[in-house]
Amino acid sequence: MQLDPTATTPLVTQIVQGLAAEIAAGSRAAGARLPSIRQFAQAHGVSVFTVVEAYDRLVAQGLLQARPQAGFFVRARAAQPSEPPPQGFDAQWYLHKIFEHRHLAIKPGCGWLPPEWLYEDGLRRALRALAAEPAPGSGYGDPKGHPPLRARLAEELGCTPAQVLLTQGSSQGLDVAVRRLVRPGDAVLVDDPGYANLLLALRLQGAVLLGVPRTAEGWDLDVLAGHLSAHRPRVFFTQPRLPSPTGASATLAQRQRLLQLAEAHDLTLVENDIYVDLDPAPLPSLGELDGLARVVRLGSYSKTVSPGVRVGWLAAPADLADDFARLKMLAGLTSAELGERLVLSVLQSGGWQRHLKALRQRLAQAHERVAAALAARGFTLFAQPGGGMFLWARHAALPDALPLSNAAAREGIMLGPGHLFTPDLRTSPWLRFNVAWCEDERLWRFVDDALNRPRA
Repeated sequence: MQLDPTATTPLVTQIVQGLAAEIAAGSRAAGARLPSIRQFAQAHGVSVFTVVEAYDRLVAQGLLQARPQAGFFVRARAAQPSEPPPQGFDAQWYLHKIFEHRHLAIKPGCGWLPPEWLYEDGLRRALRALAAEPAPGSGYGDPKGHPPLRARLAEELGCTPAQVLLTQGSSQGLDVAVRRLVRPGDAVLVDDPGYANLLLALRLQGAVLLGVPRTAEGWDLDVLAGHLSAHRPRVFFTQPRLPSPTGASATLAQRQRLLQLAEAHDLTLVENDIYVDLDPAPLPSLGELDGLARVVRLGSYSKTVSPGVRVGWLAAPADLADDFARLKMLAGLTSAELGERLVLSVLQSGGWQRHLKALRQRLAQAHERVAAALAARGFTLFAQPGGGMFLWARHAALPDALPLSNAAAREGIMLGPGHLFTPDLRTSPWLRFNVAWCEDERLWRFVDDALNRPRA
């Protein structure tokens, strides 16, 4: 295979097209093993990131099969469109291993706040107060989590404590929801673009992902209605508030219309509401509007207290909450009561609400600065939410964000290439910018150099 780094066609696309042609022509027979990622990269003078992306697209297309500890093999036949995506290797897992290492000093593509933006003083005070309390007993604790914290959450969420389950971050909440609500081969609605970790979990579960395009106001409800009529999905995993990666919250009218469609089509909504504390003008959640009749609502304290405090929550109809608790116990018994008690102490501190107010103001100011910096460089913004962490932007000179992200990683900069947030891992020109990590001038020098670099 001959690759041309000077061509207008991205190297990833050249590899995908080249290997697909070889498979179609029979020169790579069914069952044949491909070179490893590093072997292919060395042989063709490209980065491992490029090969990872190409191989994963071929896996998603049903042309390759990933076998753990063995490598990549040509599939006996291409998967039919109605089949779930092949399971196994996924570029998101590999790229997370690379990009989330702390040696990357500049992280505008990450999904968390800088340490100095978090409630560090309050967390230290809570730790000291917790140290003075009696230690937890020798048992594992309540399967649904620390009862006082659940009671506080139930009061805030307008439900009963029996409907609240504490989890090890929102990731465990999403995991138990996926395992309870989705079977291999099920058609499942997701935001497009959407929450990357959720998309990965659904692929691993064997779901067939049906993307619902996000708009600056919410969702393309015509596409959603078409999916409901054609595929009869039973669940929609979505993020109405300050979603990753676009940051554009759904309007109240859109939320109400979504609930009407859910009622008409017997659809369960899983609402990932992890950014609720960052919302400067919070609208009612789907769970609040629905009274948790057909909505499962999730949240987390990782975004505002600390990512190291792995405490999240899930609120659901009582029967589902019991099912989720059983799945939680099967995966890891009870969650850590020490962490839950620590979070409760933080929430009860006098400075917690002041911290949130200051954090929202700081994020709003960062949004203004970063939006202006991107616009000045010719980027088009998907929306300007003015709150939360994210801006979603594209540039006409960058038809594929992956090469720029690869080059940035070599310079110690973590970007968020758009394909990671798409249901089908398709090539994307979009980039996710976390406004809290865009203060470093080295980021903008890199972007300016990349945009000014001559192109073939």
